[in-house]
Amino acid sequence: MIAIGVDAHKRVHAALALDDAGTVLGSWRGSNTAQGWLELWHWASQWSQPRHWGIEGAWNYGRGLAQFLVTHQEVVYDINPRWTAERRRRTRKLDKNDRLDAHAVARLVREDGPTLPRVTGEDESVVLDLLVSEREAVLAETIRLRNQLHQLLLQLAPDYAISLPNLRSAAGLRAVEAFLPEPSDFLQSQRTEGIRRLLERLQLAVEQTKVLAKKIRALATQHFLPLTELCGVQLLTAGMLAGILGPGRRFTSEAQLAAYAGVAPIEASSAGTIRHRLNRGGNRRQGAILYPIALVQATSSPQAKAYLARRQTEGKTRREAIRALKRHLIRAIWRLWQRCLIGQMEPVPAT
Repeated sequence: MIAIGVDAHKRVHAALALDDAGTVLGSWRGSNTAQGWLELWHWASQWSQPRHWGIEGAWNYGRGLAQFLVTHQEVVYDINPRWTAERRRRTRKLDKNDRLDAHAVARLVREDGPTLPRVTGEDESVVLDLLVSEREAVLAETIRLRNQLHQLLLQLAPDYAISLPNLRSAAGLRAVEAFLPEPSDFLQSQRTEGIRRLLERLQLAVEQTKVLAKKIRALATQHFLPLTELCGVQLLTAGMLAGILGPGRRFTSEAQLAAYAGVAPIEASSAGTIRHRLNRGGNRRQGAILYPIALVQATSSPQAKAYLARRQTEGKTRREAIRALKRHLIRAIWRLWQRCLIGQMEPVPAT
């Protein structure tokens, strides 16, 4: 097997190839463009199959190259930059450059290939990830605008909360317009105009949030409905999960998915003592989705209640039992995800 590591950057990629023994066969450096991807592929074609590629940031700067290689039937793995950083720390050399990073990526592929996240062609889950990311950005903007509105209203009328107890609903936002007094001076008129501009932007952001949520639910209904069979997962949550889990068969096992989510405990044994510690890594977005699901199940699912009770009987605290439940949820999500993968559309070819 030929292991090829790619250190991906915004404008330039660096690649290095290793054989089965770990001997460096050659290196390449070129542009992050369609022409550069083609040149890299032709350079790698001098070595026969099987070729396994590792790309640092295959869903970021290396996304275009990764999709190009997948469409050319190459085996591609996504490499987390933290993994290569750990490899560099283990060496005696303190140097850091693109070639050394590509070498570290290639070594990871050669030694741990089957356990790494596999890159597949883009599908519906990529669209969902785009929509979910956009919705999260709009929600953050909504919170910022609402806080700014509160600040201006406080300057205009310190007792505004008596007349405007709720600025989260559409009716509450409409009430602000009726609440605004006739300005008595230039400063008050500027504050009033600022509030009206904020209201317009806030109402637009709220409407955009609703439109995006509707699109996410529609896609989730069409392609990822099995995920909603899990207690605590509605269509919007299913769409958010699919955006993170996809595209395609990105994970080869539930254990790999659990490690990605940060719910798999890390062994920290020494001498005769066997122990595990909390995994503080993992994808934060997925963790933020798992926790509310676990809380819903803890209060609404008889099976989850029994599971938590059993874990607490074993001596775990409530918090530790919830962590164990999240690992249990990953197992259930994995099974439902396999059903979602059946009948997905063909991967979108890279252009």
